[in-house]
Amino acid sequence: MGNKTKKKSRRMSNLLLLFIFLAGVGLLSYPAVSDYWNSFHQSRAIISYAEKVANLDDEKYQQIINSAVEYNRMVSGRSNQWLDSEWELKRYESELNVDGTGNMGIITIPKLNLELPMYHGTDESVLQTSIGHIEGSSLPVGSPHLNEEDFDDVEFPSHSLLSGHRGLPSARLFSDLNQMEIGDVFYLTVLDQTLTYQVIDTYVVLPTDSSKGALVEGMDLCTLITCTPYGINTHRLLVRGKRIPNEKKILDVRITSDAVRIEATYVAPFIAAPVLLMMVLWIMVITSGKRRY
Repeated sequence: MGNKTKKKSRRMSNLLLLFIFLAGVGLLSYPAVSDYWNSFHQSRAIISYAEKVANLDDEKYQQIINSAVEYNRMVSGRSNQWLDSEWELKRYESELNVDGTGNMGIITIPKLNLELPMYHGTDESVLQTSIGHIEGSSLPVGSPHLNEEDFDDVEFPSHSLLSGHRGLPSARLFSDLNQMEIGDVFYLTVLDQTLTYQVIDTYVVLPTDSSKGALVEGMDLCTLITCTPYGINTHRLLVRGKRIPNEKKILDVRITSDAVRIEATYVAPFIAAPVLLMMVLWIMVITSGKRRY
């Protein structure tokens, strides 16, 4: 009876160790697996958007652009930028909704090696995987410029606000936004047009402070927003960019999104986990076989 009890106890110990190991592997692998899964959907969103844009005829294309510009003109003339009526909200959701998913374009930040789809609104379902456009702010098509060499000369002020999460284990998103400095550039691609913005200011404000998101007379702006400090999230980090002339056309739409480019430190545990598991199982089988004799 003593030997049977010892063998049973040994088996239970082995199973407990195996369970602990598998739990550890799962926790270790989660960031890489989740990031890769999100990257797959981000890439699909970018590809789908590019395909829809490519299939637009000239008349439909111009209609979409004109409507978005007129929407921004309407925003610039409102007395209360943040108060949307039900009718205005429905119109907002229909603007730039080329593929019916709410995807309105792509944001590219070369310094952070980021390329992500932008969606209408800031629902959690959007912010978990993508960048959200804040309702009430100007659409990311800017304002018509009266002089292409002087981007301070606009028909009406425009200010797009784009929000992204920071510190998610499942996706990078705006986790590194604090690295942006004055002079850095980022790009918005809407339909097949690229808008270039250069960082002119950064701010840290309370979540209730909306003053930095207001329109500024004579300026075409875009502000990127995320939580700060990292992991505490009591304030908001704002990175404000001013539109400048394009140096070059950035993309027609690239096929690869940011999250596909997973860092090696995340890939390593994802690849190593099954190898380690096989090794442990093999050792347990060999050890168990020896004990029988």
